[in-house]
Amino acid sequence: MILGLLTVCFVAWVSAHAQGDKTKVKGLITARTGDVIVLKTTEGTSVTVTLDDDTKVQQPKGLGMRKKTMSAAVLIPGLKVSVDGTSQDATHVLAKTITFDKDDLQTAEMIQAGLNPTEQKVATNQQNISANKQGIEANQQNISANTTAIDANAAETSKRFSELSEYDTKDQLDVRFASGSTKISAADQAALNKLAHNAVNLKGYIIQVKGFADSSGNAAMNQNLSMERAHGVIAFLIQQCNVPVRHIVAPGAMGEVAPVASNETKAGRAENRRVEVKVLLNKGLSGT
Repeated sequence: MILGLLTVCFVAWVSAHAQGDKTKVKGLITARTGDVIVLKTTEGTSVTVTLDDDTKVQQPKGLGMRKKTMSAAVLIPGLKVSVDGTSQDATHVLAKTITFDKDDLQTAEMIQAGLNPTEQKVATNQQNISANKQGIEANQQNISANTTAIDANAAETSKRFSELSEYDTKDQLDVRFASGSTKISAADQAALNKLAHNAVNLKGYIIQVKGFADSSGNAAMNQNLSMERAHGVIAFLIQQCNVPVRHIVAPGAMGEVAPVASNETKAGRAENRRVEVKVLLNKGLSGT
């Protein structure tokens, strides 16, 4: 009797996870390696999701059933997603469509970019204090609230993204820019080509791109400039170096934070006008 029940349960479990069956899973992206993402589900289990050329990444657009098609580059650690696909086994899914909420993407990008968007709000509030003394009290309250948000996000970063330390840097370079410019020099184009050529020979690689600016001008302008520089490098990698977009994580716009040299000198500012490009490989794949 007991043996019969166990047999029935086993057959039911195998049927529920039969290869090729349609399945749906929701969770938080905890790791990204090339065409593969790892989700932590609401039940606390880990599911490996594989992307291919037919996988659609979508974001709901307004009311109703409309959806906006997005690049797979937005699938970064910290993003909550819903995956529809086919089951390969109990813990592996081949994705047909991946959907996510705009607000969840903004939260994930904020953490991925070193919390700079929240820091940017603080800087904006400080400028408003200087421009409008009548609003000092209200702006100070906003600064206090944003500072609290930074501390909260920092704690969340530590909690949710410990997995990011599980990557080895296999290659890296800094692309430099003239003041106020987003143009990539011929020398840096050649360096990017070499980096991309070496990366495609690595199994499961991802390329991380972060843009920076010096302290010239205002903080809001530098925030936008750092993002434009990062997007320019990504466009070059995709269009000129034939790097598949799914191997590039969403860019980080760091603005004028994290300078590598003093902004008090011309040479120092030149060092800070940069885009950092890193080729990352999961330690499990690199054998370390």
